[in-house]
Amino acid sequence: MGDAAQQETPVPAIALRPPSQVMRLARMGSFFPTRLSFMPTLLREMARDEWRVTRPVCALDREGYGHVVYAVDTGSRIYSLVAFSHQLDPADRTDRVIAEAWDATFVLFDGMPDDADIDRLSRNAPKQEAGRFHPSELVLSRANRSVRIFEHVVDRLASGRQPDRKLLIEIGYLMRTTAVYGNGKFGIADRAKIEGRPELTGPFRAEMLTVYLIRCFTVDLVEHIARQRAPDAAVRLATDLKQHLGIGNATGLGMAPFLVSHPALINNWMAAREAGLAAIRSLTVVDPEKLAAFRRVFGRACRHAGEWVVDDARQAGRIAVLRRELATLQCWIETETGWLDDPHPWDALFRRAEAAFSLEGQEFLVALLLQPHGDLVDGLTDCMVAPASERLDPTMAVADLQILLQDHYGWVFEIDFGRPQEQRQFWYVSEEKAEPRLGDRYAEDGAEKEMPLAVARDVQALNNTLADAAPDQSVAAFVLKHPDYRHIIRRVQTVARHPYGEIRDNLIGEDCLPIDLLRCKLSFFGASKFDPKSDRWTRITLFQGAPFPEDLTLEAAEDWCFPALGEEA
Repeated sequence: MGDAAQQETPVPAIALRPPSQVMRLARMGSFFPTRLSFMPTLLREMARDEWRVTRPVCALDREGYGHVVYAVDTGSRIYSLVAFSHQLDPADRTDRVIAEAWDATFVLFDGMPDDADIDRLSRNAPKQEAGRFHPSELVLSRANRSVRIFEHVVDRLASGRQPDRKLLIEIGYLMRTTAVYGNGKFGIADRAKIEGRPELTGPFRAEMLTVYLIRCFTVDLVEHIARQRAPDAAVRLATDLKQHLGIGNATGLGMAPFLVSHPALINNWMAAREAGLAAIRSLTVVDPEKLAAFRRVFGRACRHAGEWVVDDARQAGRIAVLRRELATLQCWIETETGWLDDPHPWDALFRRAEAAFSLEGQEFLVALLLQPHGDLVDGLTDCMVAPASERLDPTMAVADLQILLQDHYGWVFEIDFGRPQEQRQFWYVSEEKAEPRLGDRYAEDGAEKEMPLAVARDVQALNNTLADAAPDQSVAAFVLKHPDYRHIIRRVQTVARHPYGEIRDNLIGEDCLPIDLLRCKLSFFGASKFDPKSDRWTRITLFQGAPFPEDLTLEAAEDWCFPALGEEA
């Protein structure tokens, strides 16, 4: 476990799953959102601290074009989403990052913007990367309307009817974001400006708040347009339909390298999740209220899986297997209940699933187990941040560095980099959009600009060079002679302190599927309904099922995971 998690969480009776089991791409690409994910964590804090969301400005015309301001009063500060709705030629609507125009653009503003701020942002937010921004801007985003559902919902509401329920289940959102930028990109505020603020301490907290407010905007927008079209006949969205609508997102390779470039932070995300699971598996009795809550969430989760439909053949097959496994799990929960008499009942249930289920089924059960045990695991969210801790220890001896390699990177030496397929791919940053991309080393130019993500290959090279160094030589002396190894030595030393910080697979091999990296990171955000469009990008849904600000109570913030619109069985 990482330093923070070790300090906050006692060692449970059941050991944490080891990094060698957890930190494999196939398993990470099977993760689901949990109650430790950033979106549910944000909403619990908003409800607990009674954040107040208002809409002080609504300047939309008859067609829904103009701007809206949402203000969030946290009790100590105000943050405002400034949303701009634009007229967009359908031919210009695309999920691709090369787009230069969108249906809507957004800025999360630090404080309450005045007229001058709004005027300035109205000229720059629509340009996104090409705009000019101030440190008062914390997050920048853009979104497009769903072609299949946006107009359908407006038309139905304007005619006094509710939208088609099956269509809402199939799509699940009115608009889809194509980027949510934070942390100093394009001149907006650097993370350092807000990292000391308690209300924004959690990972990606400002970005998650932005997406939540964008969701509010999408519903307000369709209802506004419907009222303008038919003032006397229009109706508002029914509560259950409204709550089921999340925010869509199209995400590609741009976010994948993050899991590699922040080992200490990723360690703490993973360690918190694993510590929570181990704590639950270590319980010696099953609390009846927790069991009832588990069964209730399980019932909704089965309906959620039934409504999860994708075109991708690989993922569709995995979902089909998951549904069969959930039917088996239902038998264990309702009839084959001998596991309840085990000295560690939840562990018995989990071990049974490990022996019988796919990775998808095992990780679905992890999310199910965490959900009703908030009193046991919620404190772990405090451990999911990490200060910059990647530092080189120049005093370490070469012999000690070699021991770290054997202890933490033994898996690396099973890879034969003499085989071309083991280093076919290379990661680079595109010049046009400054976004990470993946190239074919043997068919494309640019490998000389490769990002330092070939960890396994670099560790092997380091190990081979260390064989010729004196065992008592210091790292400082070694690096003076071999400066190209500085980055990988620093990484090895960091991972020795943060063992869940390293993905134990070859990230440049032809078998590496970037979609696994994307799904892992998005699961920590709280994303659901993963809908891969290739092995390099996916659509997802954010905040689906979450309560809106007017319904945000502590109880509602607790119970919206695995949203399902269909009727209960």
